[in-house]
Amino acid sequence: MRRFVLCVLVSLTAVPASAAGTGLDGAWVVDLSSKPGEVYTQPMQLSLAADGTVSGSFYGSAIEAGRWKQDRGRLCASFRTTDGAGPYHTAVCLAGATASGQTWAEHRNFLFNWNATRPAP
Repeated sequence: MRRFVLCVLVSLTAVPASAAGTGLDGAWVVDLSSKPGEVYTQPMQLSLAADGTVSGSFYGSAIEAGRWKQDRGRLCASFRTTDGAGPYHTAVCLAGATASGQTWAEHRNFLFNWNATRPAP
């Protein structure tokens, strides 16, 4: 009985990688505007693999390493890019039809919070 309960609990919390990955997969337009009324966006392309890795690009830089996870009711990914001078560490979580994230660049002394939407068709 104990084994049965454990199997049921695992099956209820497990999310197939292909189903979880589709939410953040694909093209995004990241709003990096820092002043009201100012429009400044950059593209982000994410590919979430079944093994938990993330590939793609952000702000014109290839993702060097990344991981994703579906847990606690959220689908999130973290990854690293570079500008050639140092690393940028980015985390993003899906929130309905939008994504919310932040990017930290220690060598540039900034942390930036941002939102992203799907590009218009």
